[in-house]
Amino acid sequence: MARAPEIDALLATLRDDGIHDDAVLEALAAIPRELFVAEPFVRRAWENVALPISKGQTISQPYIVALMTQALQLNDRMKVLEVGTGSGYQAAILARLARRVYTLERHKPLLREAEDRFRRLGLHTISTLHADGGLGWKAQAPFDRIIVTASAQDVPPVLVDQLAIGGIMVVPVGEVSHTQILLRVMRTPTGIDVTELMPVRFVPMLAGTEEF
Repeated sequence: MARAPEIDALLATLRDDGIHDDAVLEALAAIPRELFVAEPFVRRAWENVALPISKGQTISQPYIVALMTQALQLNDRMKVLEVGTGSGYQAAILARLARRVYTLERHKPLLREAEDRFRRLGLHTISTLHADGGLGWKAQAPFDRIIVTASAQDVPPVLVDQLAIGGIMVVPVGEVSHTQILLRVMRTPTGIDVTELMPVRFVPMLAGTEEF
């Protein structure tokens, strides 16, 4: 079955921008981004731009989703933690590539909407929790991979502790009022190795939870 032209156009753009992992590109093509954006922006779902969702959050630009996912170096045996479910789009992509996805969201309404999307798409390997993402999910640790979709002041030590030895975390770090840096963090037996990927702008990681 032929893909819609706008999907092929987006994939071509991502390849030109350095996304070379075919599995990541196929995952993006397979997940209908239009289900994850607010109704006024459905026509723009396959544009390579971030779009607003509720609670002052955004669904990330497809390039950033692809870059962060590619940097995780996933395979289908891995257990992944996502901090910041948002619309659920990133978790849906991860579910196409990993064995199990655990995703945390501090805004309960956002999480309930994401859970509904997961059910509609038959994504049964995603576990969700309404919680403070900065605390991680200790009961399910260690994780082979961790992805953080909100900016932290620094590499979060709590999340490093929940990362398996040899595991990889991708996290944006820096002040919200300044350009942040997307980091790839590998946990080693003696500490962490950090690689800077690119400048980014993310909403801040906030403590606590919101019920409404």
